Amino acid sequence: MKVVVIGGSGHIGTYLVPKLVREDHQVVMVSRGKSEPYTRDWAWDKAEHVALDRSEDPDFSKKIAEMNADVVIDLICFKLDEVKEMVEALKETDLSHYLYCSTIWTHGRTETIPVDPKGEKYPLDEYGRQKYESEQYLLHEYRVNGFPATMISPGQICGPGWSIITPLGYGDDSVFQTIADGKEINLPNLGMETLHPVHAEDVAQLFVAAMNHRIQALGENFYAVSEDSLTLYGYAMAMYRFFGQEPKVGFLLWDKWSEHVADEKQVNVAYLHLARSGHFSIDNARKLLDFQPRYTATQVVEASVQSYIDRGIVTMD
Repeated sequence: MKVVVIGGSGHIGTYLVPKLVREDHQVVMVSRGKSEPYTRDWAWDKAEHVALDRSEDPDFSKKIAEMNADVVIDLICFKLDEVKEMVEALKETDLSHYLYCSTIWTHGRTETIPVDPKGEKYPLDEYGRQKYESEQYLLHEYRVNGFPATMISPGQICGPGWSIITPLGYGDDSVFQTIADGKEINLPNLGMETLHPVHAEDVAQLFVAAMNHRIQALGENFYAVSEDSLTLYGYAMAMYRFFGQEPKVGFLLWDKWSEHVADEKQVNVAYLHLARSGHFSIDNARKLLDFQPRYTATQVVEASVQSYIDRGIVTMD
């Protein structure tokens, strides 16, 4: 099949494009042309590379439609208007499947766990709201007009080559250096808020599974996450063990912790990650698509932090 991957050089595409090539698909990788994948693979040379910028080209959706793909995998669509434009353009083609990358950020504060992808969602920020409205629109288009849509919602994406969310709930590579040095870190509250990481390779695996099980996947929303989630405390402990250090974990109430961090932007990022504190169910992905994540939550973050060491971002005595 001809498969167009929009945003193919990013975190997910780094693993997705080679997987599709290895399955003998005709792959067209669309990106702004400004970045390389996070890991190199011979399969990249077998994909067609097209430079297009959704934010700059008013005919972006039209140009995607003109590629006349069997499958379009849209990894970087963040606004409802963009989704509507893409759907209307693709309706004029012979498309058999549109796979939309959403996010667990469509959820707000968690009330019950595990979180069901079909449950009520109350996003906390504009990013989550736009994604949720896009999900609702795609579901309506599938049910009413038969548009062949599937939604996949990753957790905190991790993997070698980029910065990940730390046990403090925000991105700051120096936190891992602090742990590697055997120094103390302070967690907010009691460290019981949760993160649900996923390796980018497992996200890619789920997209391929949904494509290969098209009938079961149509009209569904699947969480792309590891089997288990991590509390901040569990995450911190895993990192001290990883670096062979005695754990030194302190706790501060949120207001005191915010003062301790002394960075409003990072505190806000942490709040949005931690306020939802969910464990997201992959039951429907397991049952319908036979999805089995390769990496546990701990393995996900360990692989990412090992990359920090390999790249000299974190050093060990």
